[in-house]
Amino acid sequence: MQGTEILRLVDSIHRDKGINKEILFEAIEQALLTAARKRWGPHGELTVKINRFSGDLEAYEDGRRADPAQFGRISAQTAKQIMIQKIREAERDVIFGEYEAKIDTLVTGTVQRFDKGSIVVNLGRTEGIIPRQEQIFNEQYRPGDRIRAYVVKVQKKGQKVMIILSRTHPNLVKELFSLEVPEIGDRIVEIKGIVREPGHRTKIAVFSSDLKVDAIGACVGVRGTRIRNIVEELGGEKIDIVRWSESPDIFIRNALSPAEITAVELDRESQHARVIVPEDQLSLAIGKKGQNVRLTAKLTHWHIDIMTEEQARKLRELDRAEIYKLPDVPEGIPEKLLLGGITSLKILVAKGAGHLETMYGLSIEQSEALIEYSKKRETEMMAERQAAAEAAAAGKAAAAAAAAASASASPEPAAPAEVAPTAPSQEGGAQ
Repeated sequence: MQGTEILRLVDSIHRDKGINKEILFEAIEQALLTAARKRWGPHGELTVKINRFSGDLEAYEDGRRADPAQFGRISAQTAKQIMIQKIREAERDVIFGEYEAKIDTLVTGTVQRFDKGSIVVNLGRTEGIIPRQEQIFNEQYRPGDRIRAYVVKVQKKGQKVMIILSRTHPNLVKELFSLEVPEIGDRIVEIKGIVREPGHRTKIAVFSSDLKVDAIGACVGVRGTRIRNIVEELGGEKIDIVRWSESPDIFIRNALSPAEITAVELDRESQHARVIVPEDQLSLAIGKKGQNVRLTAKLTHWHIDIMTEEQARKLRELDRAEIYKLPDVPEGIPEKLLLGGITSLKILVAKGAGHLETMYGLSIEQSEALIEYSKKRETEMMAERQAAAEAAAAGKAAAAAAAAASASASPEPAAPAEVAPTAPSQEGGAQ
C-alpha cells in the first residue's frame, strides 16, 4: 500500500468512526510489527513506523533499514486481521466514551428488533437494549417505531458496548419535563422530587424561585400543551404536578390533592403523619389500590396514615382513655396531663421523665416508672391495632371469596358491579 493510500484510509476511518488518527496510525504500526516478527522470527529488534505526513512505511531491524515488502503475503494477512481488531477496539472505546457521558440523559432511536423479551434500539452508530424489566407493561412497539429512552448503564462486553436503556425510570419523566419546560433549564422552576409507578401514575413536586412564575402553570403550559406532550410520550400515563413546600403539613396536603384534607397531625420523631379527611374523601385520598397515598408517602418521605374524622375521633378517645389508666399516679394528674397537651402515651414518652417531674410535681421514680409503662403499653397497642387491621383485611378477603363462590354457583347472571366515578385530576395533573 502506498503512503497516500494509508493516509486516505486513516482519514476515512477517522471520519466514519470518529477514531483519533494517532490511534489508527499506532494500530497499523502494531499490526505490521506483529507481522514482521512472524516473518523474521524473534531474533533482532524490530521497529515499524509510519510517516504521519507522507504515509510512507519504514521498517528497521537492529537499527538497519529493512524492506517492508519482505513481510510476505501471510504476514500481510496477519497484519490486516490485527489492524481490524485494533480498529474495532478503538471504535468500541469511542462509543463507550460517548455514551458513558450520556448516562442519566435521554436518547432517541428506532426499534430494530426484539431479542428474548428485550427491545433492541438502533441509536445510529450502535445499539441499545431495553430489558423486559425496564419496559412499561402497556406499551407496544413494532420495528421501525421511534422510541425515546433513559440511559441507565453503559458497559464494555467483549468487542461491543452494552447500553442499557429504560422506559420505567422516574428520571425519564424528569428529563422530559426539562426538555418541554424552558423554565426548568433556566433554573427558575426546580424539580424537588419525582416518584412513579410506570404506566399508571407519576407525582412530581416543583418549586419556583421567582414569585412571578407559577411552577405548576409553567409545567402545564398554555392550554396544557407542555404536559400533553409529555403524557403522549408516556402513552397516556397520568401525571400529578404538586406544589412543593418546606412545610411538611402543606406539602402532604398538596401531594394528596385533589382530596380535601381536614387536618394533618405530624409526629416528627417517627416521621409519621396522620391525615384526617371527611368520610366522602377517604377513597379519593387513598386512591385506586392505594396508589395516591403510596406515591404521596414516597414523594414526601413521610409514613402516612389516612383516616376519617370519625376514626380519628375514636382514636383520640382511646388515647385519652389510656392517660386515665396510668398506674400509681396521684389523683388529678391525668386531668392535668390532658390539659397540658399530653393526650396520648406517645406524647408522654416524648416529653420525658424530667418534664413530668418539673411540670407535674412527680418524683423522679414515679416519672421514670410512668415512662417505662407508657413505652410498654404503646408497643402493646401498636401490636393490637396491627392484629385488628390484619383480621379486618382477612375478613374482607373471606367475604369477597364467599361472594364470588356464591355468584359462580348461582344460575342467575351476576348483577353488574357498580363503577366508582372517576376522580378529578390533581391540581396541574393530567388525566
